[in-house]
Amino acid sequence: MPIKIPSELPARRELEEEGIELIGQERASQQSIRPLKILFLNLMPRKHQTEIQYARLLGNTPLQIELTLMTTESYEPRNAPSGHMNQFYRKLPEIREEYFDGMIISGAPIERLVFEDVDYWEELTEIIDWSSGHVAGRLGICWGAQALMYHLHQVPKFEHPEKLFGVFDHILETEQRPTGLLAGFTHRFPMPVSRYTGNHPEDVAAAPDLQILSRSPESGVAMVASQSGRDLFVLNHLEYDAETLAEEYERDQSAGLETALPANYFPEDDPSKLPTNSWRPYAFLLVANWTYQLYRENPFDLADLSGISASKEP
Repeated sequence: MPIKIPSELPARRELEEEGIELIGQERASQQSIRPLKILFLNLMPRKHQTEIQYARLLGNTPLQIELTLMTTESYEPRNAPSGHMNQFYRKLPEIREEYFDGMIISGAPIERLVFEDVDYWEELTEIIDWSSGHVAGRLGICWGAQALMYHLHQVPKFEHPEKLFGVFDHILETEQRPTGLLAGFTHRFPMPVSRYTGNHPEDVAAAPDLQILSRSPESGVAMVASQSGRDLFVLNHLEYDAETLAEEYERDQSAGLETALPANYFPEDDPSKLPTNSWRPYAFLLVANWTYQLYRENPFDLADLSGISASKEP
């Protein structure tokens, strides 16, 4: 099924070239089905690239998706044209009375800051608190996942001596056949990692409602879910394109940062060779499982969030 995005969104052309099925607002309004409403709080500086990455994954599900782009009111992105943000992005006061099936909070290049020192931290906590009554399920990515776990479950983060950077094998915690959010996953799978911070497994385990789903021997805790299945926290980047880590490496080098070559990424560790995107099938699978769970559990009328039956199977 197609994903509904603004007809004039610049990312639309690239998504169409990839063969992602899209639907305009005019055509969607003529259909009798209720689309799955997903709110995307995009905190990444490269808005266009991030829009494509997430719309691609959502557009590969068997459900019709209505994607709403969101930004903060207290902090204006420096790397995105104001015209683009004003035309395509909404802020909390504009959607405060609306309801959504799911919400995605992206990563942000601010993970080494103390949470409370982030310019828009107070607003972000307000958005998270608002979402508890207006959004049926949440998906946090990288710093977005850490922010959710910290605010909702008081799970602290810690800083690694060096940047975790590369494509690492991840292992599922369960030895049983994966089900629910992880249905179809193999017990070992690759995932790109690009971060300076992490979460100790004992800190996650200390939160009564949290369950570790997967971890990596090299980069630690990777995916966590609430016991209810309402929230999913992914510390790494299944949404990344094949070249994303290469672009990050080049930016770090240009900025004079002593970032090591991303591990297990370039063929023969040669930056001139194009890496293979071995993780994308798992990205499609995870987002399809997440959206299907929202579709299965959510009421037709989202205003009746009290009617949502919490899934016990993450």
